Amino acid sequence: MAANYKIVTDSCSNLLEDTIEQHGLEVLPLTFMVDGEDDVYQSYLKGHTTDLKQFFSMMREGKVFKTSLPTLSQTRELMEGILDGGQDILYIGFSSGLSGTYEATSLLMNELAEAYPDRRLYAVDTLAASGGEGLLVHYAAQMAEQGATIEEVRDWVEEHKLNLAHWFTVDDLMFLFRGGRVSRTSAWAGTLLNIKPILHVDDEGHLIPMEKLRGRKKAIKGLLDHMERTATKPVSEQTVFITHGDCIEDAESLADMIRERFGVKDIVINYIDPVIGAHSGPGTLALFFLADSRN
Repeated sequence: MAANYKIVTDSCSNLLEDTIEQHGLEVLPLTFMVDGEDDVYQSYLKGHTTDLKQFFSMMREGKVFKTSLPTLSQTRELMEGILDGGQDILYIGFSSGLSGTYEATSLLMNELAEAYPDRRLYAVDTLAASGGEGLLVHYAAQMAEQGATIEEVRDWVEEHKLNLAHWFTVDDLMFLFRGGRVSRTSAWAGTLLNIKPILHVDDEGHLIPMEKLRGRKKAIKGLLDHMERTATKPVSEQTVFITHGDCIEDAESLADMIRERFGVKDIVINYIDPVIGAHSGPGTLALFFLADSRN
């Protein structure tokens, strides 16, 4: 039986187009601009595949990107269309610790709740990003298809969102410096010493550096080691998400290591979207799974 509600997320969930189509999800696109140009681009266009390889190539060439929230008028139009169609809305959104997207969207939903008193509108701040947010949406969509009510899905996401572990590494610390995540001194020193940090998203939804490893191979193994220490058992039965900033070989290598060490069969690999990628840079590699705690 089709659910009488629609799950809405945003483009920072980094879901595959096939997944969006399969579950009938709606996606609010965050926006970005290139090198001070006036043109505003959407980080997601329904039914269209964005050439993200080209996006990261532009970053490697020194192009600077500025990011912004979904357009409020577009969000209103999408949600009013759902409500006018007789469905309720569950919005599962990008971490409020990293963006104003959740706050802006939830405020709009409060307005719409007054205009549509017979409809149910719920918003969940995942305190998650990229494949972390996406994996929560994935589980929520599966529950909806199995007949769970909108309240049951909302409550499950609220209860389990801090069990969604995010572990990632970056290839170039200068992008994190530009985004205010590390100091200029740390970025330069790390670059000179070939330091590859391991970071995660904490319980407040912020990016937090956790350790420093020398060299890319050690950093990738570090992601795997964190999974071994914290992943909810049995690990082999989990769905695991991997996202990357145009480093598909590293993403596939990490997936192979996860299959070999844990016997995981369900691994989904996708690009990081332009809005998150603008801050983490090319070569970002991120791993997401259910864990006893985020750290």
